[in-house]
Amino acid sequence: MKSTGITRKIDELGRFVLPVEIRNTLGLKNRDSLEIFTDDDRIVLKKYQPACLFCGSDEDNVLFEDKRICRSCIRKLKTL
Repeated sequence: MKSTGITRKIDELGRFVLPVEIRNTLGLKNRDSLEIFTDDDRIVLKKYQPACLFCGSDEDNVLFEDKRICRSCIRKLKTL
């Protein structure tokens, strides 16, 4: 992990601004979703990539009853 030297204050509603330099570097656009993780005393933000419910793949997914499933898992389910 590398430090950017950038700090931000959290407002009374728990919000902070993610600097445009970081958003641009990571390819984040307005309205993109972020996943929030914790790791001991760290908060980790990651661009949300919808993944397969079963294997976690983020490629070739289809939506089935509000759940994402990749075509590979669909083929495996058909053989059961």
